[in-house]
Amino acid sequence: MLNLFSNPLWVAAISFVLAVGLTYVVRGAARRFGFVAKPKADRWHKKPTAMMGGVAIFLTTLLVYLLFVPHNRESFVILGASSFLFLVGLLDDLLNIKPYQKLVGQLIGATILIGFRLTLPWTGYEIVDIWITVVWLIGITNAINLLDNMDGLAAGISAIAAISLAAGFGASGQTQELLFVTAFIGALLGFLVFNFNPASIFMGDCGSMFVGFLLAGSVLMNQVGGRSRGVMTILAVPALILFVPIFDTTFVTILRKLWGRKASQGGRDHTSHRLVALGLSERTAVLMLYGFALLAGILALFVRELDTSQSLALIAVFTVILTIIGVYLAKVKVYQEQEAQVAVQTGAAFGFLLNLSHKRRIFEVMMDALLITLSYYAAYALLFGAFEDTANWDLFIQTVPILIVIKLFALLFAGVYRGIWRYTGVRDFLTFFKGVVFGSILSVLAILLLYRFQNFSRAVFILDGLILFSAIAGSRMAFRLFRQLLPSPSGNEGRNVLIYGAGDGGEMVLRELTNNPEWEYRPIGFVDDDPLKKGKVIHGLKVYGGNGSLDAICRENDVQEILISFRNLSAERLREVRGICDEANVSLKRALIKIEPVDFE
Repeated sequence: MLNLFSNPLWVAAISFVLAVGLTYVVRGAARRFGFVAKPKADRWHKKPTAMMGGVAIFLTTLLVYLLFVPHNRESFVILGASSFLFLVGLLDDLLNIKPYQKLVGQLIGATILIGFRLTLPWTGYEIVDIWITVVWLIGITNAINLLDNMDGLAAGISAIAAISLAAGFGASGQTQELLFVTAFIGALLGFLVFNFNPASIFMGDCGSMFVGFLLAGSVLMNQVGGRSRGVMTILAVPALILFVPIFDTTFVTILRKLWGRKASQGGRDHTSHRLVALGLSERTAVLMLYGFALLAGILALFVRELDTSQSLALIAVFTVILTIIGVYLAKVKVYQEQEAQVAVQTGAAFGFLLNLSHKRRIFEVMMDALLITLSYYAAYALLFGAFEDTANWDLFIQTVPILIVIKLFALLFAGVYRGIWRYTGVRDFLTFFKGVVFGSILSVLAILLLYRFQNFSRAVFILDGLILFSAIAGSRMAFRLFRQLLPSPSGNEGRNVLIYGAGDGGEMVLRELTNNPEWEYRPIGFVDDDPLKKGKVIHGLKVYGGNGSLDAICRENDVQEILISFRNLSAERLREVRGICDEANVSLKRALIKIEPVDFE
């Protein structure tokens, strides 16, 4: 039977079918015996939903492992410890045990693995590696538990992480480990059939603790590439495979501490909730996080094949992008204003960081220092390929600190740090260009004075300048890009508004309405008396012709308000527009930076 089902796809298929059947049975039993999660203020679901889905995941993984997967010492120990964590979670689902009691159970599970010499060899010092392993196992277990906050999120992300693990095992020729993880993947996907939005069953703590501990433990089996691989495989690959739960847990913990809330308490402030607050649907938010998890998993597979410096550069780029996303998501309002006032009054640290987040200068400087390093490295790598262990690598290491200091000074002198990201435009690009050019000239002069420019390539500094300009401009435009890609937080709510005037003033009014969703205006288009502008599009909104058709436009688009974006509208035309608005029961206001009623006197 082992020969017949040694194909990972067969094992996954069997596990999937069994998980679908068991989840269906468990869902019915949970409903019958009252194991149902009821809606709460700090929870996301809005209707009673069956619990105990973790029972199906656990039983599927256990049965498929016992029947179809070749056993080895590592997989047997990991599954045994994970089964103990399943029992701890089941006890919590049934009796609602204390957090410290769950922690004790997690420590026991970690002790079982460490007792069988399963640790993360991150430092080479056994006692240090043991404590790192304990933190890893407990941290990932709780991260999956916290991630289980929206339909299909924890199960889907865990499945993607497990697929990344399986790909690594397959590439390394570790067949037994591959089949073990494949059985787990099928169990998660089968459960996901009933757990994806709209979910009819949740996994509960018995599921999240089993899934989290099994994932964290599976990484110990050979670190997706073997312990003989380089340091980046040992350090980065596990973190990348489980990046989304690590990011979400870190993000939520920091922000809750800043707001004076307990990190362990429930809340609707996770990454997924903030994406929904931006206007995404629940499904879209979950699928977006799936995409991040998949990207991180692919990156992990690349890292295990690259040299250390290349791995560091790739991870640094990924970190910059996700840091910008994190800063953007942190701005999303998920707490009430009263909570914000209490947090500022009671938390000095929060008050300091609130002011810091307003200016964001320290963050910008630190990020630019990283971008300068990455740009300089990329210029060398593009021109010379893998340049480690060469004379060019020595030149890079010697000069990168000098370039960071000089170029940061040049950016400061050019005025780069006086801008506000959300308003970045063409004029700011000119400032960035000046700062980069000035920095490149100063860098060349410094190296000429210090090293006489011997063995340095002029092409490196030209390419470095181009890359750095693109990186700085791209990072500053990121917030505007997010606002374009993501829907407005107000969605379809608010008053339908028509902007009168499709010129610079009208475009400015549209940006103000977009940047201030709390005003509850929903722009549906522009109207302009200039026939040459009719049919044009501004930021995705159509320009309608105003002469003789304003009343029809208001009726067809259910316009509730018209905002006049310029002052030089003739008194005759103003009276005509006012009459049309009165007949159509549409309010009329003048929008000049601050929206105010029109004075017709």
